[in-house]
Parts: sequence; structure tokens; C-alpha cells
Amino acid sequence: MADFNFTMIQNDFAAARVTYRKISDNIARIMRGQADATRQLLAALAAGGHVLLEDYPGTGKTTLAKALAKSIDAQFKRLQFTPDLLPSDILGVSIFDQRDQHFQFHEGPVFTNILLADEINRASPRTQSALLEAMGEGQVSVEGERHNLPDLFFVIATQNPVEFRGTYPLPEAQMDRFAMQFTLGYVSPAEEVAMLTAQEHQHPLEALKPVATLAEVLALKRAVENIRISEELKRFAVDLVGATRTAAGVQLGASPRASIALMKIAQALSLFDGLDFVAPEQLQKIAVPVIAHRLVLEPQARFSGVSARGVVEAILKKVPVLV
Repeated sequence: MADFNFTMIQNDFAAARVTYRKISDNIARIMRGQADATRQLLAALAAGGHVLLEDYPGTGKTTLAKALAKSIDAQFKRLQFTPDLLPSDILGVSIFDQRDQHFQFHEGPVFTNILLADEINRASPRTQSALLEAMGEGQVSVEGERHNLPDLFFVIATQNPVEFRGTYPLPEAQMDRFAMQFTLGYVSPAEEVAMLTAQEHQHPLEALKPVATLAEVLALKRAVENIRISEELKRFAVDLVGATRTAAGVQLGASPRASIALMKIAQALSLFDGLDFVAPEQLQKIAVPVIAHRLVLEPQARFSGVSARGVVEAILKKVPVLV
């Protein structure tokens, strides 16, 4: 029986890796030179987390989200965040039906598999907070009624780091709901030339077709949960996160939610790399995009040039791996 279960799990791993490669290769047809960003995005998806893409305009944040959504035969909705956006515009609203004489709930855009929250920092804090329960618990509460979200619920939020007029910084609780934050950056000149050639007549995104079903993506998520991680590496993840709470210049360190995200995303990357266990390198590679955005630095430290990324990189050099 043990051998049978082991074989089943290994088969699940193999099928999950095929799903990952199909989606990754499909996105690569659109997103040239963004293999690392695609890998991190899919790791967050497979780990059940959410992603915040912060980068300059025109670097492909929205295109990456659309390419992922088109690669999976699942429901996708895009929500443009603006200052006049209301919580009900995200969650939905109950409307009185005069014919049936009762209130009927009309679902908002949050009821989907993949949600693109474009320019999330342009909405008011009240509207931003409407996503907190959805991202943290996979449910929303409207007028005292709880409504569960789909099994696959993945938020990709974008924001512009250089334009501050008419924006509202995301609160710490909101930042903590994102498993990862990373940038795409500019591609090489050769990749940019190839991009121009690909878009001479039409955007290649229009011709992109799904390569994975919703069931295959859910199986990928289940396979990630079966990747083994030792007690020593769990402690290493906790020590990394814990060190941010006592680091110099840090006003608010990372929460236990960061430790959980670190473990789960390392499991996803291990699966992608053909392993059935987590290696220390997986935790170290993704520590910065998982932890840094959760830190709140003291004003004096910020003025002195200290960055959250630098704090995490310094901690990685200090905290030993006990294996």
C-alpha cells in the first residue's frame, strides 16, 4: 500500500510539472525575456497565494496577467481601480426583487478564478480593504451573509511605484495578504526588437489559447501540498521571518503569514525543479520577494537609505541553515 501511494504521488508530481511547463511555455510566447517573473507568478498561483506587481508603466504587468488568464481555461475578470470605486463594485450588492419580494445578491468581479486588480493603489483605503477577507479567507461577507469564492481564486494586483498623485498607499494588512511582490523590469534590446516584430500586425495575446484546464491547475495546487519540507527548514523559514522583527531600522517586521507563504512557495518551486522535497536554496531564492514588502521601516532608516530588500538580504547572510 505504501509503494502504491508513493507511486500515485510521484505520478501526480509528474502531471503537475507538465501542467506548469505548458502554462509557462504558453506565457513565454507573449512575455519575452520574463522567465523569472513567470516562474514566480506560477509559484504563487500553485501555492495558493496572491501577487503584487510593482513596476513602471509599459513593462508588461497587465499583459502578464492576461497571458496567464488566457493560458488557463478558467474565469478571468479585470477591475480598474479608481478613486470613485466602491466596495460594492468589487464584492457585489443585494438588490430587492419586487417580483419575488426578497433581496437577491448579485456577485461582483471578485467572484472569479483570476482577478486582475489594475492600479490597486488608486482606490481609497475603504475600497482596498474590501479585498482583505477575500484574499485572506477565500470568502466575502456582504450584509451579514457569507459567500464562498471558487476553489481557485488568484489575485494579481498592479501598481506604479513612481506616480503618487491620486494614489493611496496600501495598508500593512493589505500588503501582508500578498504572498509575493516583485517587478518585471525592462527586457534586453534584442528582446524588445522581437517584441516589435511580434506586434507589427496584431497583439499576439489575441491568438493565445488555453493550454490547461481548471482541474489541472487545482491538481497542481494539490501536488504542491505534498512536497516534503523538513522540520529544520521550517525552523529556518521561521528564523528568517522572525529576524525581521528585531532588525535595526524596522518598525514592523513580517508576520507568521510570511513564514507560511515562504514555505508554500518554496514547495512550488521545488516541484517545478523536479524535486519532491524543499531544498534550502529554494527558501533563500524567494525570501526577498516573499518578505520584503511586508516590512515597515522606521522613517529615520528610510531617510538613511535603508531598504526593506536590503534588510532581508542582510538577514539571509546572518541566519544559518540547520540541515
